[in-house]
Amino acid sequence: MTIRYGVAALCLVLSATPVMGQTDPLDELDSLSRATAEPGAGLALARQQVARGDLTGAVATTERIIALHPESDDALLFHASLLCRLDDIEGARAEIAELPAGRGGGDWGPVVAACGPGIRGRG
Repeated sequence: MTIRYGVAALCLVLSATPVMGQTDPLDELDSLSRATAEPGAGLALARQQVARGDLTGAVATTERIIALHPESDDALLFHASLLCRLDDIEGARAEIAELPAGRGGGDWGPVVAACGPGIRGRG
């Protein structure tokens, strides 16, 4: 009888181990939200995601930055560059068209590198 209880306890511990090793998705989302509270920190995170090959994660990060800081031309332009890298040139053009007149003095380097120099013509 004691052996059965021992085996049952061991099975219980082993089955719980993977759950204990997993990260909480809500904690991860909270961390991403905090990281995008400031445009500079959010763009640094997006660049890290790109370096890891996570382009769609970087797109989501830049979208959060833009939602919180619509005045961030650098975030909007980096988002457009990511869209080009994901073969969505029309999406990138639409994003660039969102720049209000007189704005757009942000970092065009990634956009031109990903989309080509003709992208600056805004459509």
